[in-house]
Amino acid sequence: MVPRILVVDDEKDLVELISYNLEREGFGIIKAYDGETALRLVQTQKPDLVILDLMLPGIQGMEVGRFIRKNPEISHIPIIMVTAKNDEFDKVLGLEMGADDYITKPFSVRELIARVRAVLRRFQTAVEKDAKDTFGFQGLLIDFSSHSVTVDGMGVELSPTEFRILSFLTRRPGRVYTRDQILDHVWGDAFVEQRTVDVHIKRLRSQIEKDASNPQYILTVRGVGYKFTDVI
Repeated sequence: MVPRILVVDDEKDLVELISYNLEREGFGIIKAYDGETALRLVQTQKPDLVILDLMLPGIQGMEVGRFIRKNPEISHIPIIMVTAKNDEFDKVLGLEMGADDYITKPFSVRELIARVRAVLRRFQTAVEKDAKDTFGFQGLLIDFSSHSVTVDGMGVELSPTEFRILSFLTRRPGRVYTRDQILDHVWGDAFVEQRTVDVHIKRLRSQIEKDASNPQYILTVRGVGYKFTDVI
């Protein structure tokens, strides 16, 4: 199956440039130039990945991303957000929204293609590695084969990156991982700042913890990194 990518940007020339180069690399392309169209296409076409500009006319890219993450049928779709602002605040907002990676304009087509391949590869590797496995602890249940998570019987919708972080930490409960180790495992060879780990951990806690300020599952080990609590 050819991976299909939804490219969302109000700059039509940029959409055409991205689409042309991704098609040359063997990807199928779906195009949208505004948030409303993007919402319709992501639901009807269910692409394998979304390249999403934050600055859109009408419905903003941030709202499109939030909608994807809250909709159970499409919440698993990876998102690469695009921003024209080289501002950490925008990056943090996008990551908190549930984006799996980000790229700042202006960017090279080669860099974008590399990020697309890396995100798709991480997603596919996680699916294959986690097949036919489950994990349960104190109300938290993870089904790796279906990429589903429940807490006390209630479904929780996680982004692909959040799911990979949770999967990674629960493979070795009690073991402490540095931010760099989490980056290497979850993001692979993509260039991502350590701050990205903290943002995703914060969002993950808000999804699965009863009290995110006093977590029982994902613990901070001060000066080192994070771990899933000891399972006895």
